[in-house]
Amino acid sequence: MTVLDAAPHEVLDAYRTCEFATLGPDGTPLVWPAAAARRADGTLLLTTSLAFAQKALNVRRDGRVALLFSDLTGSGLTDAPHIFVGGRAECPDAVLTGPQGAEDYWRMLFERQPHSRAYLSRPMRRLMDWYYLRLLITVTPEQVILRPAAPLPVPQAPATADGDAVLTGAGELARYPSAVLAARDAAGAPVLARVQPKPTASGYALLVPSDCAATPGPASLLVHRHDERLNHMRNALVRGRLTDGGTGLVLVPDRVVQPMGSGRPSDALRLLRRTQESTDRYLERRGLPRPGVQWNEFRALAAAARQRQRP
Repeated sequence: MTVLDAAPHEVLDAYRTCEFATLGPDGTPLVWPAAAARRADGTLLLTTSLAFAQKALNVRRDGRVALLFSDLTGSGLTDAPHIFVGGRAECPDAVLTGPQGAEDYWRMLFERQPHSRAYLSRPMRRLMDWYYLRLLITVTPEQVILRPAAPLPVPQAPATADGDAVLTGAGELARYPSAVLAARDAAGAPVLARVQPKPTASGYALLVPSDCAATPGPASLLVHRHDERLNHMRNALVRGRLTDGGTGLVLVPDRVVQPMGSGRPSDALRLLRRTQESTDRYLERRGLPRPGVQWNEFRALAAAARQRQRP
């Protein structure tokens, strides 16, 4: 028996994405969507490209992490519990250029995200090699909580805080029926819960589940979406500080982070340039040359995934 056996494996495995929280350099819980694969030994495997290595750097500084499985899009499930997992993570500094050690993870990704196979074509290789230069993050669960999924309201237009002043992040949050709160518990470990932020004069009022031990301090709200095939991804993070509003917790926002851009046509080119620069910077700081991707090994896994999906 492992800690993760407290969660229904068929439900956990069906989730296409989870929300993954690490602790930033200043202690702020930072949460982003990620794909996680359950391993037979009761651990969870995630990966990150060198272009988005901050979560790996966070793990190396402080291994306390949290995951929340709460977005059913593409899972085939219609009524399933949210699954919270708290634990500790490790992320070696070895840069993987092939799928070795994470074959099951890549098979899962190629099956669930068919468009990622296109990155393996020769015309795309020069632009997308950063995508395949990966770091492995292994999470050892220490706590599992199951929460019933609640019905969600229809998104509303951005609300104002005082007069005509719109709260920071109101436009982004208003496009989604709910958000994921990343906060810290009394010991400083990250905790996660799906919430429905309500704009008020001082910030976003939050009704947090009783089993989520969120305390006042640095926090963030994540909104994200993808389609049934893990395409057309959008996400935004509203950072701020969680305060005691008297009748409940309130997130006072101070900035919005949108690593994928806001959906403008120019965002794709800007993102590609930034990913290449971030990858080079990660390697340069470690005195490493840019390694070559093991394209044939990845192509073999992608071809097998394509074959399995044919009728």
